[in-house]
Amino acid sequence: MINMKTLTAEEREQFVQNIINEWRKATPDQLARGRAWYRTAHQLADMISEGNVMAGAGVIAALSANKSWPENQRLAAATFENGEPNGHVHDALAKAAKILAGTDPAEVLPMDAKTGNFYRCILDPEDAEAVCVDRHAHDIAVGETYGNRERGLSAKSRYALIAHCYREAAMRLEELPSTVQAVTWVVRVEDLAGTGTRPMNGREQHE
Repeated sequence: MINMKTLTAEEREQFVQNIINEWRKATPDQLARGRAWYRTAHQLADMISEGNVMAGAGVIAALSANKSWPENQRLAAATFENGEPNGHVHDALAKAAKILAGTDPAEVLPMDAKTGNFYRCILDPEDAEAVCVDRHAHDIAVGETYGNRERGLSAKSRYALIAHCYREAAMRLEELPSTVQAVTWVVRVEDLAGTGTRPMNGREQHE
């Protein structure tokens, strides 16, 4: 895990460079799919909620943890179809139920953590601050694949540091932070899978 107390300015700069280097590895196809990811998710939120994008994005985010993207989509759509969430752990279901009942997702989700930022990115793909830091985003920034090791992203300071590095990289690339995160995610996952042609509709969801 990143030791926040001993991290130097040079190490922070290296995190930014790691993100930029991953971005520069993207093929034109990967760039296009990464750029479109949150816009497509926004459209999904609009469709399943019949126009209530805030609720749609909130339910998707609430049910996202440890689920594949196809499963995340299925659970969120079923929630609106059936009028209640199912198929997840109690905490996620409780959050989704509150959002479905009309509670503002920002009052339900942890807005300074991954799930809240995922919601923000789906709600507004042009959000200039939100960064969804999942395990891949973390590993890209620190330049090391952690595998099953603890990343410590539940710590607010550690999450905020990685998110800041994505914002800094995005500023230098003249892109949105969420776009940089999505494109580098595509590059990393397809690199790990040994293919540069993996379709976005098979994208795993953020853990």
